[in-house]
Amino acid sequence: MAIPESFIQELLTRTDIVEIVGRHVQLKKGGANFMGLCPFHGEKSPSFSVSPTKQFYHCFGCGAHGDAIRFLMEHTGVGFRDAVQDLAGQYGLQVPDDDPLSPEQKAQVAARRERQATLTDVLEKAGDAYRRLLRDSPRAVDYLKRRGVSGAIAKRFGLGYAPEGWRALASVFPDYADALLVESGLVIASDEGEDGKRYDRFRDRVMFPIRNVKGECIGFGGRVLGDEKPKYLNSPETPVFSKGRELYGLFEARTALRDHGYALVTEGYMDVVALAQLGFPNAVATLGTACTDDHVHKLFRFTDSVVFSFDGDAAGRRAARKALEAALPHATDVRSVKFLFLPEEHDPDSFIRENGEEGFARAVAQAVPLSRFLLEAAREGCELGSAEGRARMASQARPLWQALPEGALRQQLLAEIAQAAHLEPSGLQALWAGQTPPPSPAASRDEHEPHDFHGEPMPPAWDDGTPPAQPRWSSQRRGKRPFPSAPPRPAGPRPKPASRADHAARLMLERLAAWEHLSGEEHALLCSLPPPHGPLFAWLESCLHEYGPLEWPQLRADMAGQAFEDLAVRLMAGPAGTASDAEWDAELRDLLDRMLIEQLKTQETEAIAAAGRDPQALARYRELLTRRLALEKKQRAGS
Repeated sequence: MAIPESFIQELLTRTDIVEIVGRHVQLKKGGANFMGLCPFHGEKSPSFSVSPTKQFYHCFGCGAHGDAIRFLMEHTGVGFRDAVQDLAGQYGLQVPDDDPLSPEQKAQVAARRERQATLTDVLEKAGDAYRRLLRDSPRAVDYLKRRGVSGAIAKRFGLGYAPEGWRALASVFPDYADALLVESGLVIASDEGEDGKRYDRFRDRVMFPIRNVKGECIGFGGRVLGDEKPKYLNSPETPVFSKGRELYGLFEARTALRDHGYALVTEGYMDVVALAQLGFPNAVATLGTACTDDHVHKLFRFTDSVVFSFDGDAAGRRAARKALEAALPHATDVRSVKFLFLPEEHDPDSFIRENGEEGFARAVAQAVPLSRFLLEAAREGCELGSAEGRARMASQARPLWQALPEGALRQQLLAEIAQAAHLEPSGLQALWAGQTPPPSPAASRDEHEPHDFHGEPMPPAWDDGTPPAQPRWSSQRRGKRPFPSAPPRPAGPRPKPASRADHAARLMLERLAAWEHLSGEEHALLCSLPPPHGPLFAWLESCLHEYGPLEWPQLRADMAGQAFEDLAVRLMAGPAGTASDAEWDAELRDLLDRMLIEQLKTQETEAIAAAGRDPQALARYRELLTRRLALEKKQRAGS
């Protein structure tokens, strides 16, 4: 269900962005605006500005900017709808829907949400009790001290203690027979006997509360104080907790992920706690299960770089292989995935205590890139000195390579796999496809005339006079895949895009899934464009969060009545594209780089203008200039 754009605008009109941001960032008045340290990148001098008149935030250092809804999404990691509902709740507004459910469906949704809220309340109450009980247990406190856990870290992660005894929670919850205690996973109900038997799930264990990205307690992990089995015990699957989707420590690490520039994924609660205390607060952990696609997707909402850290034993290698398979579909050209393999006798907790912060940092810097680990996984068990071994390696590499998204990384790995198999890349790809590559229809086209990926001649220039980017792909294209069909238009040449904003909008309408692979800066750039383009991109983002990557006919039906409907229909009034993903990505990347360059020029002008009253303005100007020159160098190298 889409949220009406009119409601979004009303909500933002009522919102005080200074108040919203001020709950997370310490702000000080500076002229007409408020300034503070940017929560999206590490800095020592404030370059993060919040404008009460424009109801907008902007960082002159990293370029992050947006409205109150975007701030909540970027800072807390929640989706668009959750951010809107959170903000609306703070101002006493009810979020409407353009596509309302039936009364019965609405009642079911409301009941489910109320049930979930009730369960988190029960779990929060248990967590408070466990923390009190920890203070009263010298044995549990001594265990944490021996493990090197400070009181400050224990408080930050909300550590507690579940005492010995079968019904300790009976003193916390007056109605121990309440079904919510079983549904939340705190109590186990046995079917034996007439009345059955109830007892606490967690007994004589240090308790680690598991929080979602909103900070709500959704479950627990408990560790024994000795060597009993099982060493770790997790909450069962409940309406609010799924171990295949949640990561321990993500709520606590969300700011550190941006400060450190990457997420460090481990396998245990104590790894996260120890690393946070010893200089790596950007660590998170899977919850007793293999890394999943949902885990990786969630991490990339906070950072573009992930390092998986595993024990050096055979189990650690198996876990790494699972993480590789989960990460491959998300390994775009703008993201980094690495694998840190520790010595066999170590886990992250023991390694950092023995080698210190600097030693662990060196190990992280030497982590294995995804590309190299993929090749190692493909070569496993293969004797590359024989044709049979090389054939087996190519066969093992196929599903790994095919899981990668289209892009430069995918093409480079194809070449490396082909080289190891003593084959040509085109021959290997045809072998995997089970066919001979067909001759390219583009071969007869004039090689010297630039064409866009729809096969039409490129326009001579943008409306602003800037020459368009030359497509950087070969005319010998293979493996074309059609994009979703759009309503047909009369025959004739494709109309020239009126502006870069128009061109970006058409590309996103053709392939909405690409939005997930853009950086936060690029999201903000597109969503902050003047109407109707900015609201269109914001609406597309909300659709993606709610429904996934819809195709144009579905988007067309859902946007009826929106202010940007005419723009979108005009842009899509043409034949469907026939480009490969790599060709499409190259055009989008070139376009976004040019738009970022123009934005940086504008920010440079603003920084120069502010130099007389802001001592930090010249430093910001130099940072902006350095970044723009790097982008322009990249543009020249690719042309």
